Amino acid sequence: MNIIETPDMWVLCMRRRLRIPEIGQAAAECALVIDGEIRGRGLAVSGPWTFIAHGLPKDGRTPFDWQICRPVAEPRGYDGPLELRHLEPAVMASRVHQRSLRTLFTQGYAPLVAEIEMSRHVLSGESREVYHGWNGPGAPYHRIEIQFGLSR
Repeated sequence: MNIIETPDMWVLCMRRRLRIPEIGQAAAECALVIDGEIRGRGLAVSGPWTFIAHGLPKDGRTPFDWQICRPVAEPRGYDGPLELRHLEPAVMASRVHQRSLRTLFTQGYAPLVAEIEMSRHVLSGESREVYHGWNGPGAPYHRIEIQFGLSR
């Protein structure tokens, strides 16, 4: 587990209330809309796709609040239909998962959560997935940074 501070950034994002098994479909649909808006408005991408969850459940049946975000550089004056959100720096417990999506929860999330629980840190309720290396659905290998917000 690494303790990091996330960068200050502006993101275009879309929100959904969904369950874990619905993330893939929502991400595919929303990414097309966000990419189209970035191209159409002449914005510059400034970082990898980031998924933000609030109250991420431990099962696939419970709905939670989810956002798909794409960092953009200097979005001054953006007046489009998507939400432009400023993400301030935050302290996170972090671990990079370099395997398939099938093992994201068992080999990525679970060990990180166990380490956090053994530490003196307290979770804020926000978690993130930062897609540093996405190789497409069904690919055997991705590079995804898992982050859990810490309140102390």
